[in-house]
Amino acid sequence: MTRPTVLFVCVHNAGRSQMAAGYLQHLAGDRIDVLSAGSAPKDAINPTAIAAMAEEGIDISANEPKILTVDAVKTSDAVITMGCGDACPIFPGKRYEDWELDDPAGQDLDAVRRIRDDIKGRVEGLIASLTAA
Repeated sequence: MTRPTVLFVCVHNAGRSQMAAGYLQHLAGDRIDVLSAGSAPKDAINPTAIAAMAEEGIDISANEPKILTVDAVKTSDAVITMGCGDACPIFPGKRYEDWELDDPAGQDLDAVRRIRDDIKGRVEGLIASLTAA
């Protein structure tokens, strides 16, 4: 069986999508391939998101924001958007979900922890649905 590929997309690819990708890689291991991108990527990952994920034992500090490409969407089985609206191209046969999450940009660590924990629960549900026989 081929591994499913999941693409997480947010505007800046600096917070929400990076935390989601970090959780998916950590929790699913090699069962799922993980990509993340942004419609208007920032220059660096949100340091508060890095700190919040480090508390969970997940290091996203070496990641770099990437621009969303049509190829990334084409190669993905599931595309999870987080507040990027219509920036993500739609292809038939793909699974699309829009996760309504607050943007961690400019928020303190307590607020980012709440977003992180929300993302973790959603990622756990996503893993269960993608790996169910």
